[in-house]
Amino acid sequence: MKEKSYDIPLHDIKPLLEVQEYSLYYLLGASVIALIFLMGIIYLLYSYIKKRNAYNIRKEYIKNIKNLDFSDTKKTAYLISFYGEIFKDDSPRHLEMYKNLTQRLESYKYKKTVDNFDDETLGYVELYKEMLDV
Repeated sequence: MKEKSYDIPLHDIKPLLEVQEYSLYYLLGASVIALIFLMGIIYLLYSYIKKRNAYNIRKEYIKNIKNLDFSDTKKTAYLISFYGEIFKDDSPRHLEMYKNLTQRLESYKYKKTVDNFDDETLGYVELYKEMLDV
């Protein structure tokens, strides 16, 4: 019996070729773009939260002026002058109103004992309260 030979000549098989593969570069590029985008979103969220929770001295001063206790006239006169100073540079109208108000409050400040506010001064204080905004 004749033995079979498994050595078949293969004439059409070509050698291995190097295939250009760019998927790793595409993955790295997409990852960098996604990382930059994610960092941008995180920065925007951080700045929004920081701005929202920031201490606003103007809001505090407005709240303090609107909640003043008029039982102690001397202390109230000092506090109106102190808190109102931050708003005097907002506009010429605010500056003029602040000057008028502080002139009216002078008579209630530098004395040992003072009377209660008169109606005209109370009117100026109420008008000044309405003018204030953040």
